[in-house]
Amino acid sequence: MKVYRLYFCVSILLGVILVSCKDDTKAPNFHYDYFDLTPGRYIDYDVIEINHDVDASVKHDTLIYQLRTYIGDTVIDNEGRIARKYIRYKRIDSSASWVLSDVWTTIIEGNRAELVEENQRIVKMVFSPTLFKEWNANAYNSFPELNCYYDAIHEDKSIGILNFDSTLVVEQEDFHSLIDHRRKFEVYAKGVGLVRKYYKDLTIANFDSLQVKKGKELFYSCIGFGIQ
Repeated sequence: MKVYRLYFCVSILLGVILVSCKDDTKAPNFHYDYFDLTPGRYIDYDVIEINHDVDASVKHDTLIYQLRTYIGDTVIDNEGRIARKYIRYKRIDSSASWVLSDVWTTIIEGNRAELVEENQRIVKMVFSPTLFKEWNANAYNSFPELNCYYDAIHEDKSIGILNFDSTLVVEQEDFHSLIDHRRKFEVYAKGVGLVRKYYKDLTIANFDSLQVKKGKELFYSCIGFGIQ
């Protein structure tokens, strides 16, 4: 009887260990859905675009419009990979019709999310997102090195009237000197994608970011999203 009880207890213990091991080996979550490539996914933005040029007849040109990005069919990208079309539409405001602007491509390749803009391949994110990861967004193009890192991972955030349960910030650049002011970051929401973009690349005077001589500013704010 004692031997039977010992055998019974050992069997239960082994069962618990096996269950625990099975739980420990479940697939990790890489959080790819921060860069959602679901076919038909669209995101709408209010956009402010400001172009500065001291030599132009219009020195500070401000454009206000709306942008829609749309995840389309599969396509072969400029690296010969099966990617998806990343289609961009523009309109003046909500009373106007969408007009096709660009057809780019996008892909998640291994641990990288990439967007090919005007034939320039940019690494937008790396997975899984942690506070310790850094990467060069321009590793696969001819642009200068742009080292990015994550901030404020898996935090709730409001963009305008929209509330998102889980977002992260991709910090791209924060540089200020006597003649340069560059500030760039993007915010992504889980199950949606890019919900905010902040971009300033300016030539300034005397450390003063209000004395802009040349450059560009670009701001996106998400106003809606869904799947068509």
